[in-house]
Amino acid sequence: MKKIVALTLTAASLMASSLVQDAKNAGLAPIPTEASKLLKLIDNPKNPITKAKVELGKKLYFDPRLSKSGLISCNTCHNLSKGGDDGMQAAVGHKWTANPHHLSSPTVYNAVFNDKQFWDGRSPDVEDQAQGPIQAAPEMAATQEHVVAVVTSMPAYVKEFQKAYGKNVKITFKKVADTIGLFERTLVTPAPFDAFMNGDENAMTKKQKEGLKTFIQVGCASCHNGVGIGGGMNAFNVVAKYKYMNVGDFKGDANGMVKVPTLRNVTQTAPYFHNGMIPTLKDAIKEMGRIQLGANISDKQAKSIEAFLGALDGKKPYVKLPMLPATNDNTPKPELN
Repeated sequence: MKKIVALTLTAASLMASSLVQDAKNAGLAPIPTEASKLLKLIDNPKNPITKAKVELGKKLYFDPRLSKSGLISCNTCHNLSKGGDDGMQAAVGHKWTANPHHLSSPTVYNAVFNDKQFWDGRSPDVEDQAQGPIQAAPEMAATQEHVVAVVTSMPAYVKEFQKAYGKNVKITFKKVADTIGLFERTLVTPAPFDAFMNGDENAMTKKQKEGLKTFIQVGCASCHNGVGIGGGMNAFNVVAKYKYMNVGDFKGDANGMVKVPTLRNVTQTAPYFHNGMIPTLKDAIKEMGRIQLGANISDKQAKSIEAFLGALDGKKPYVKLPMLPATNDNTPKPELN
């Protein structure tokens, strides 16, 4: 009896090891378990992560006073209490303006693993990306001068910048955006998939393992790979046309390339696709298979893949809501127009 149990456990272990290797061969990679390896992966050598910078970046991320109206913060569209997005088909910003291109807000969780930022990949990293929404008229609608004036008007913010960057720091718009981006670099969510890939054979359920096999066999990993399980640039409408392509005018970058969204926490980031027109994960899987792979994904296959995607639901870092510095007579007043 003991021999049978031992043989069964050995066989299960070999199967798990084989699946891990198949996943690696398909280009999938886990978030490292070791803190030092993770830090090396997410850190910015030009502006190293420190506790003081991260705490300051968190306050700036949640501060709506950086916006023209004083009502919209980074967290408005990238809600950390949810999936790191807003759950809307198209992002809504200043004066209740919907994104003019009908683009949805991608999740900020694990954005550090993206090769490029924004749907058209126009920003190289989260620091550069943070500059865009603050200044965009349909989003936070602020000027660089407004942001600097808001931050420097509050002595508490000035002290925190000095603590983070040194007494002689010059508070610029770029420095503010860089600090927000640095906070965003820490928003990493290790999941059961990562534990499985890092050696824990029981971290994923049997159905999730079968789903991983289906995910690889169907060809999903050809675009959704790397640590982010997405985040690179790829052609869109490869073998067929997306059925909601006429909603909004987005066509990708100059070469028709579109950023591949991360599949981490994808069960929490509906609706799907760049214009948010697919409401369910099952339908998103089938539509993606049709237009990108030329595959008629069955309901059974979609259900299997969806089971695997559940193994990408990760543990979110604990983010305590920050108490923001008080305004004073020198702080720019909100403008609703």
